[in-house]
Amino acid sequence: MSATKSKFAAMSRRAAITAAALASMAALAGCGGGGGAGSAAEGDMAMGAPEGAKVTVVEYASVTCPHCAAWQEDVWPAFKTKYVDTNKVRYVFRELPTPPANVAVAGFMVARCAGEDKYFDVVHAIMESQEEWRAGVNPRDTLFRVGNGAGLSNQQIEECIKDPEGLKAADERARAALAAGVSGTPAFFVNGTQVITPGGEGASLEDLSKAIDAELAK
Repeated sequence: MSATKSKFAAMSRRAAITAAALASMAALAGCGGGGGAGSAAEGDMAMGAPEGAKVTVVEYASVTCPHCAAWQEDVWPAFKTKYVDTNKVRYVFRELPTPPANVAVAGFMVARCAGEDKYFDVVHAIMESQEEWRAGVNPRDTLFRVGNGAGLSNQQIEECIKDPEGLKAADERARAALAAGVSGTPAFFVNGTQVITPGGEGASLEDLSKAIDAELAK
């Protein structure tokens, strides 16, 4: 094993314990579930309209969830153009790691270390890269490549994913999502009411639009 791989694999005992806890929680959360969502939460990442907007759309998702990646590819562009870029809604993204939890947590931590202005770019890039590591590419290589593209050095990425405070915060965000009753990803809520498209890869643009437009019309 190279020195770089060894550094990446090495984790503090506290970090390892936290990762184990997250892995345990991830076993409870899977792709394609549902649940509830409340008001603003610690660690929310958002786009579009400012806080307090008439309509807030919350998505719970994981960078390792194939359904999330499919929604991101098929629905997100049109949704973003119609509602986020126009500031009609406040779009909030909440992290709920799904198996493999260690990859999901590391991916989210790299996204946060890249900075708020690059967070969504990193999250989306990791989702788009799922097929790479499912085909045998080491997830470490994907995270380094995406992180490097966001301006992070390998050393910064290593320090980021092993940061005890970062792991603790990730743990708290995952627990908050499960405590809200969210059991799977992707899960979508419009002003606190879940929008579900049966048999779909998350809520369809049509169903989201019906819920959003109804709220905007009030």
